[in-house]
Amino acid sequence: MARIIQPVGNLECPAVKTVYVLNGPNLNLLGLREPAIYGSQTLADVRALCEAACARYGLGLEFRQSNHEGELVDWIHEAGRVHAEGRLAGLIFNAAAYTHTSVALLDAVKGTGVPLVELHISNVHARESFRHHSYLSAAARAVMCGFGVAGYGLAIDAVAQW
Repeated sequence: MARIIQPVGNLECPAVKTVYVLNGPNLNLLGLREPAIYGSQTLADVRALCEAACARYGLGLEFRQSNHEGELVDWIHEAGRVHAEGRLAGLIFNAAAYTHTSVALLDAVKGTGVPLVELHISNVHARESFRHHSYLSAAARAVMCGFGVAGYGLAIDAVAQW
């Protein structure tokens, strides 16, 4: 892993890059909602998986979930500021249902230039036809679906290689 050294007074210390993992609506119901599709692991389990994956690479983690589109937009803007400062490793975003409906989230990603991995727990292409279209894919560096919650760790592995 490359280290970025920033001067602090007369000392040098490594600047830790951070992975933002954002989760959209209803992902707070993981483990309860349709376990045949999404599995039995909870969002807390996903967070622990992400923490372990980031720790392997010496990366920081911002892990968040919201059912509110505007809050997700604000967090993408925040990630954009971190990116502009050179401290963002990448944004992993499971926008859930907003994937298929939100131009606002697409515009936020495009406007900030954050390196994005679009992530889905299920294989959206094997589900209802309305889930086959993603607004976010147009701005994503990579798209992952169908790996279950293990996809979060795989996405962090990929971001760590960027």
